[in-house]
Amino acid sequence: MPVPWFLLSLALGRSPMVLSLEKLMGPQDTARCSPGLSCHLWDGDVLCLPGSIVSAPGPVLVPTRLQTELVLRCHQETDCDLCVRVAIHLAVHGHWEEPKDEDRSGRAADLELEEPRNAFLQAQVVLSFQAYPTARCVLLEVQVPAALVQPGQSVGSVVFDCFEAALGAEVRLWSYTQPRYQKELNLTQQLPALPWISVSADGDDVHLVLDVSEEQHFGLSLYWNQVQGPTKPWWHSNLTGPRNITLNHTDLFPCLCIQVWPLEPDSVRTSLCPFREDPRAHRNLWRAARLRLLSPRGWQLNAPCLLLAEATLCWQAPGGGPCLSLVPPLSRENVTVNKTLELPLLNAHPNLCVQVSGWEQMQLQECLWADSLGALKDDMLLLETRGPQDNRSLCALEPSGCTPLLSEASTRAARLGEQLLQDLQSGKCLQLWEDDLRALWACPMDKYVHKRWALVWLACLLLASALFLLFLVKKNQVKAVARGRAALLLYSAEDSGFERLVGALASALCQLPLRVAVDLWSRRELSAQGPLAWFHAQRRQTLQEGGVVVLLFSPGAVALCHEWLQDGVSASAPHGPHDAFAASLSCVLPDFLQGRAPGRYVGAYFDGLLHPEAVPALFRSVPVFSLPSQLPDFLGTLQGPGTPRPGRLGERAKRVSRALQPALDQLLQPPGDPGDAGDPEDGTRVGT
Repeated sequence: MPVPWFLLSLALGRSPMVLSLEKLMGPQDTARCSPGLSCHLWDGDVLCLPGSIVSAPGPVLVPTRLQTELVLRCHQETDCDLCVRVAIHLAVHGHWEEPKDEDRSGRAADLELEEPRNAFLQAQVVLSFQAYPTARCVLLEVQVPAALVQPGQSVGSVVFDCFEAALGAEVRLWSYTQPRYQKELNLTQQLPALPWISVSADGDDVHLVLDVSEEQHFGLSLYWNQVQGPTKPWWHSNLTGPRNITLNHTDLFPCLCIQVWPLEPDSVRTSLCPFREDPRAHRNLWRAARLRLLSPRGWQLNAPCLLLAEATLCWQAPGGGPCLSLVPPLSRENVTVNKTLELPLLNAHPNLCVQVSGWEQMQLQECLWADSLGALKDDMLLLETRGPQDNRSLCALEPSGCTPLLSEASTRAARLGEQLLQDLQSGKCLQLWEDDLRALWACPMDKYVHKRWALVWLACLLLASALFLLFLVKKNQVKAVARGRAALLLYSAEDSGFERLVGALASALCQLPLRVAVDLWSRRELSAQGPLAWFHAQRRQTLQEGGVVVLLFSPGAVALCHEWLQDGVSASAPHGPHDAFAASLSCVLPDFLQGRAPGRYVGAYFDGLLHPEAVPALFRSVPVFSLPSQLPDFLGTLQGPGTPRPGRLGERAKRVSRALQPALDQLLQPPGDPGDAGDPEDGTRVGT
């Protein structure tokens, strides 16, 4: 349907130059030439068959430039269609053939030269037009007198009226001659669109605004304008205006176009492709593109639009890193999307990959191993270069470059150069590609890697053995640290009050990482084994585990020590059957007399029960602590090398002190004090 004049005026703007478009009355196509040329337009359209380029037999006319102009083709004064006028500028290509005879003064030579000079040059020029949904080809015959021919110079132009097109359409023009002597000319032009179609962005959304009257019915189509093949519809709807349609930014592609038309018979459709330069659209296109490898050695790049990209073959070594480009087999070239291409390989290898790169260094990569050839191999890639007289050179393709096999470089290929050369000569390498001058080989490196790693594994085994032996040596110490250090408490059982005090100390120490042994908790074993046998067993186990024996001095214990030091035997009255302290002196005193006590024994006494000077001098060869005033130092000595930080040790000392103090206070009370019976609320048991 013809576009009304007022819509054309709105679309083309207010410029006086634009509004004064030339009007062509009638539907016929016409052609006219510049002075000196003659031209003729064939009736009807012709097939667009460019054919192959051929050599010019002499000077020929060829198109050199295309120029367009918008005009109006009107059926009535105010009922016009937008039309594209095309001017084809022509020039002479090639030269006249001059006579080979050097004598040009003869009459025959003059006649031979004059005959072509009086002739005409004639050309059949094809003009092709495409604007969705229209595609046309017209044929123009052009003649120029030979007298006007100057090689390389323009001879004029021919103007065609005209190709009808819709507002907002994308117009593509091609021109060439039949036969074709050079590459065809091409020109792409975007015609102005109607002002009631606008595109705006709002954050991640894109708005299509169609500002038409409420009673206007129109069709709206979103489609992918593909270069190869027909357009691919994406969304279509019949609507009533005005409308505001929202698209997500992830839906944008460079080839996404909008087409709008009134819902009337034979209506003109207006097309607009606004996202060709949109970075988001190009980013989405690369994200949507898929690189596929097809068996046996084919590959294909799938994308919804034309993708400006280059493809190359590369070598992916195991362990990551960049894919090493292999230019000889597959030179970098533009990729045709949605078309199956063949890899120029003799044999497939899992390390071979196809890499496609393009817009803003976006990259796609797909490797043969991902399909059916297994995992990546640690093979060495060799490039063979063949020279004259059957000379050839070999180098290994590495990230640092192509390293000659027989060189003094410090790379792996140089170190194994002779072995790799022998493998190639003995047929152990796989040939991947070959041409007349070069070839690619993949040589296995497994056996060399195994030899190199054998010594490494042996060293690791020896190191592991040494670590295992060290672990066995430290095992008991580690267990002791994990379970807590062992402590054996020895005291003289003078009365029940002192036993309660020792019991409170032993219970408090058990709350720390210490394993405490005391005869109070082993009365059954004492009765069965006897005090001396029980002490020997406990002392041996404690010292073997790196523990410590704690001597708790009291007035009774000091008296027993003096008796042993003076007489060598106990002269006092017999002690109870469970008094391990008296029985232990026969073993403890020799350790002190022979200097074996430091590090194995610790002494302690309770504040208020014994004066520090009362402890026999022999026992002062080991640390002796007053409790609870020196509890932090006492606990640090008991716990040994794994002593916690001072702050934490102080907290533990406070807990032990709180446990000791009630029993110590009760023991220090004068006889007959009412508090001697104990406070039933403090949890202390009264009586034996």
